[in-house]
Amino acid sequence: MTHPHFSRTQLRRAVLSSYLGSVIEYYDFLLYATASAVVFSQVFFSNLDPLVGTVASFGTLATGYIARPLGGIVFGHFGDRIGRKKMLIISMIMMGVGSTLIGLLPTYAQIGVWAPILLVFLRVVQGFAVGGEWGGAVLMSAEHASSRRGLWASFTNAGAPSGVVLSTLALAASAGLTGEQEFLAWGWRIPFLLSILLLAVGLFVRAKVAETPVFAEAAAEKPARPPLFEVLRHHPRNLALSVGVGFGAFVAQATLTTLLISYAVEVGFPRSTVLNALTLSSVVAAVGIIGFSALSDRVGRRPVVIGGAVAMAVWAFLMFPMINSRSTLLLTLVVVVGQGVVHAAMYGPLAALYTELFSTRSRYTGASLGYQISGLGAGIAPVAFASVLAAGGGTIVVSSIIAAFCLLSVGCILALRETSTTDLSVDPEAAAAVPAGR
Repeated sequence: MTHPHFSRTQLRRAVLSSYLGSVIEYYDFLLYATASAVVFSQVFFSNLDPLVGTVASFGTLATGYIARPLGGIVFGHFGDRIGRKKMLIISMIMMGVGSTLIGLLPTYAQIGVWAPILLVFLRVVQGFAVGGEWGGAVLMSAEHASSRRGLWASFTNAGAPSGVVLSTLALAASAGLTGEQEFLAWGWRIPFLLSILLLAVGLFVRAKVAETPVFAEAAAEKPARPPLFEVLRHHPRNLALSVGVGFGAFVAQATLTTLLISYAVEVGFPRSTVLNALTLSSVVAAVGIIGFSALSDRVGRRPVVIGGAVAMAVWAFLMFPMINSRSTLLLTLVVVVGQGVVHAAMYGPLAALYTELFSTRSRYTGASLGYQISGLGAGIAPVAFASVLAAGGGTIVVSSIIAAFCLLSVGCILALRETSTTDLSVDPEAAAAVPAGR
């Protein structure tokens, strides 16, 4: 049904705001992921063995993902109570300031153990901020849309690989303009310091977007309980299944964008070659996410996500042998097909799917919590897999774990009913009697 207050102008502004906000947030958040693979082990953990330093560097990466569910709960609570827009502005400021401060951090050689401690603290700030950003940004687009919700909501998810493009280009440019020693000494800081400029652009765009009509209508009724209680009482099954659906996607994402960077460099690929492959794959992924999400408006969320998850389970066993070939072409295919096509199919429709699983006054909390808990997979995977490889477990073990989590996603999406035709103004529990499928 079409809400009388839906506006095409506000929809365009909301989609642009959500996309740019997501680009900026994930530029900052994933810049850290890339830097953790190529820089931080030498800058902040220089006292450790190189392999142990890589594991420790990925460990600080994980702290950001651990903080994301807490950010989702806090921002979701106030976003469901006082509105989506205010929370999105706060989350953007937190991310921009936190990332800029990372660019100003002294190294281990300068202040010793305080360097990694402060790095972890600022990573937690990043995680808390991005935990609140995603849910609000998705809702701003989805709740402004009167149709093609999968397409419009997907621009938030497309912001993640777009942020990867910006972050890897910024790091590659810094590395190209400086020598190896200069890059490790100060060149890596430039992309982090640019965050403050991106923050100014993002706030300007976000200020022009109105609150969503779906929330404005529901806000007239004061909720009886905190949104988190509403989610746990009325939507526990949807919450649990949403975590399972997303977990495999995040494990695969972290493998493709973080672990494989470090692995390929260790195999012998030049760092610039690996970053160029990642940049290309992220460009393709942004297009793929939007394309597969638009397809999910036509055929349903479930078939698209299932197809992507099954394909990723197979791709997991092809990635490492292709990289071990030391062929630049095969390395590029690994990340471009893996991230830009296979992962895009299982990840793109999740923006709309998570929105459709919860009622309006607990939607920010429910969607954020489900998404961010599943996002722990991206924080844990690089640490766990790097540890497996360091212990001599072999790449076949890593591939088997990735495939298992992808099959978990398949099982969970099969347990959910099709949501693509859901009316966001109606409590999804009221439609629970509708049989699964279309």
